[in-house]
Amino acid sequence: MNTEERIKACHSLITEEAVKEALKAHKGGEARLTSWQIKDFTSKGDNYASVVSSVELDFDLNGNDESITYIVKINPCHGMESFEEMTHTIFLKEAEFYIKLLPQLNGVLREHELSPLAVPECHYGTLEKKRELIFLEDLRPRGFKMFDRRKGLDVAHASLVLKELARLHAASLLLQKKDPEYSKDTLLHRGWINMTDDGFGMLQVLEGVMDTGIMMLKKVGGYESSITWAESTKSKLREIFEKQREPCKHQVICHGDAWNNNLLFKYDEDGVPVEVMLIDLQMCRREPFAVDLNYLLYTSLTGDVRKPNLDALLETYRGHFNGVMETEGEGRLLEGEVLQEFRRLNILGAIFNMMIICPILMEPEDVPDFEMSGDDAADMERVIAELRARSLEMVDTNPLMRPRFLSVFDELMETGLIPASGAP
Repeated sequence: MNTEERIKACHSLITEEAVKEALKAHKGGEARLTSWQIKDFTSKGDNYASVVSSVELDFDLNGNDESITYIVKINPCHGMESFEEMTHTIFLKEAEFYIKLLPQLNGVLREHELSPLAVPECHYGTLEKKRELIFLEDLRPRGFKMFDRRKGLDVAHASLVLKELARLHAASLLLQKKDPEYSKDTLLHRGWINMTDDGFGMLQVLEGVMDTGIMMLKKVGGYESSITWAESTKSKLREIFEKQREPCKHQVICHGDAWNNNLLFKYDEDGVPVEVMLIDLQMCRREPFAVDLNYLLYTSLTGDVRKPNLDALLETYRGHFNGVMETEGEGRLLEGEVLQEFRRLNILGAIFNMMIICPILMEPEDVPDFEMSGDDAADMERVIAELRARSLEMVDTNPLMRPRFLSVFDELMETGLIPASGAP
């Protein structure tokens, strides 16, 4: 199935019945659908775990003609049967966040006279396996748009994201204090390597991207200690990710996939970012707060922004986290505590960087068309091999690749996580 066929298959999942149900859930039973059409608006490389499109519809409400657009997340129809369980769990997790967890989180924020979390409204979801759909608020009329993923976030953008991550994390602690059993019977324990019971798929992918990162370091040359470290880290991936699920002092609801593509920004008339929206919460889970910080700062910022501004950025996070927790009178993060936790989990920052550096920096026209043959194991090997070839090529052809990729290893050698011997 090529890309055109796959998109056609995805469109076929959006039925008139589903559109009517979304309209009813949003506008009430009096709303009557008169027409609707699918309108794609994303580019290649914008979406991976799902296909994102939109539905424009006209409807009658109490004799008035009205129109609205919904964003629709759709089962990606990738044709890989062994990944269907993971895809299904991802949709279940995101629907659970919007339908079950978000009302509770916003509820405790309201109790403390704080504003709700900055996420889109979810209007409707249908979760039949292989036919999953989630209808969400279209944030474009409110002025929100995606930041160019190939550019690193500057301090202004990153500060907005850290503020909202801090509010999400702190709100989950308020909820935990109010209801210690809130996470029981949820999917918040499902993460990168245990998304399904057998863990199929993601561990193989993570091992593959680690191999790619090692090959990139070898191609650059002079990073022997980083190569040795990466080879050792690869052998412990399952242990590293399972450890993050263990209870800890600040185990919070993390976004879980906090990089450029999963953030939308609103700007003032001078082009200054003034608001952020967190989107794509399909990887949300209970983990230490520093998991999100490492993911964001080591995937979505360039080294020349991250390194000199790290203390200020982490203090921004701490200030907004404590701003929520102060309403409860306890649970504040102490000075230096955020940096300590951030450094403790820097290994995850390096892994996440290797995982998505290629998708981040790849030009839309260079994103491969992954045609599936029906042999899942062979298809997965081919996908990893094709992305590896693109990554190695980009080391020489994409001027953004070397500084964005190598700055992570340079920093982690400076902090001592990676032994510095053999570095250039």
